[in-house]
Amino acid sequence: MWFNPKKSAEQIDAQFLLDEISSNGIELTIEELIRYQTKSSLINLAASKSLRGKMSGNYLARSKGRGMEFDEVRHYQNGDDIRAIDWRVTARTGTTHTKLFREEVERPVLIATDLSTSMFFGSQLLFKSVQAAHVASLVAWHAKSRGDRIGGVVFNQHSHNELKPRSRQQGVLHYLHALVKSHAESAIAANQPLDHEQASLAFEQNCARLRQLAKPGSLVYLITDAFSLTDEAVRHLANITQHCELVVCLISDPLEQQLPDSQQKISVTVTDGVERQQLILGDKVLAEKYHQQAMSLNSALEQKLAKAGARLLHFCASEALERQLNRGVASWIR
Repeated sequence: MWFNPKKSAEQIDAQFLLDEISSNGIELTIEELIRYQTKSSLINLAASKSLRGKMSGNYLARSKGRGMEFDEVRHYQNGDDIRAIDWRVTARTGTTHTKLFREEVERPVLIATDLSTSMFFGSQLLFKSVQAAHVASLVAWHAKSRGDRIGGVVFNQHSHNELKPRSRQQGVLHYLHALVKSHAESAIAANQPLDHEQASLAFEQNCARLRQLAKPGSLVYLITDAFSLTDEAVRHLANITQHCELVVCLISDPLEQQLPDSQQKISVTVTDGVERQQLILGDKVLAEKYHQQAMSLNSALEQKLAKAGARLLHFCASEALERQLNRGVASWIR
């Protein structure tokens, strides 16, 4: 690696971290998402509560029977339904084989990943959008290891891509490729001025659609910064929690929580793409006011989501996902 003596220690450390996770922090590649296949043991998607219903069954009691989805073929055993005999395989092999079907009582895992304009921001290591994709990838690989079907939605304020739940590795790769494609498209849209009303309406509509897609008993992950969360969106999420388990992964950046330290007062201009505001770094009174306002907004957001029945997980874009999980976030997921 070429060493630039002008780089700060923080920049060098960040580069090593990016190399470690095979990312540049801004763009998204399929390779960096596939690497989470070996990290799936960091989390556990076992149900945190019993979800029983006429259509859902019990997630912990995954079984095979005469369902709607073909699962596999095996040798015929005494007691097997003769109607399930696979005559083609039997004729080809010379021994009787029977078909097995996966019943619809298994729990689909739906992952909704928010790639709206507000997610394309990062002050230190990663864009929030990239970290969101890493979280989605880890959840998808772990769900695959449990034998669950994976599907969901990838959306921004302009469009959304629905992916029907699929089983095995096919379902994971289908979702990951959709993430990479949508991330590239969303990055272009992120260069346009942010329309807060449009973003809020789009977020509501995607929550409403997720509500329609989530069949009773599903495990639903919403990965977002909740920048465009409205009361109407919360209402849709609350409806999901009535018959599904909902986990909201909140992605944040340190600059959204606290202003950076400065030994001297420096005037900087910040913008959301539409409005501009002057901030003075190094002003302790202003920094404390900024932090308190951020904490107040976070508290109100958490109360809304908790009241809706969602389980909350926090992830920061300034640190590699694996390090956060090893440091204790994993216990929140379990």
